[in-house]
Amino acid sequence: MNPDASTIAAGAPIEVDLSPVAEGQDIKVFWRGKPIYISHRTKKQIDEARGVNVASLPDPETDEARVKSGHEQWLVVIGICTHLGCIPIAHEGNYDGFFCPCHGSQYDSSGRIRQGPAPANLPVPPYTFVSDTKIQIG
Repeated sequence: MNPDASTIAAGAPIEVDLSPVAEGQDIKVFWRGKPIYISHRTKKQIDEARGVNVASLPDPETDEARVKSGHEQWLVVIGICTHLGCIPIAHEGNYDGFFCPCHGSQYDSSGRIRQGPAPANLPVPPYTFVSDTKIQIG
């Protein structure tokens, strides 16, 4: 007994199996009609995100605050640019994160705004790990 499409679109939680997502790969799913990027980050991406001086960021937030403890390799963000609502492209830009080609906003591998007109980081939706290879969003 699964919810129908209209219930899911209205905001029912969704489960996502992470097992087929290779290290360094991103997938996009939809929740509440919004694109959700799920990134399986490499050690290099995690180290770079954690090596940033948080005080230098336009919207200061640590990488640790944006991921779940014990699952640092997984980044889950709402893929809507905080400038004007465009959809950024994963693995583009100067910070191995997300690039919004419409007005040039660049986010790092933690989804934090680093450059451009966007005022805030990509939001992190409510999610939990239901197992080591499955998350529930919503």
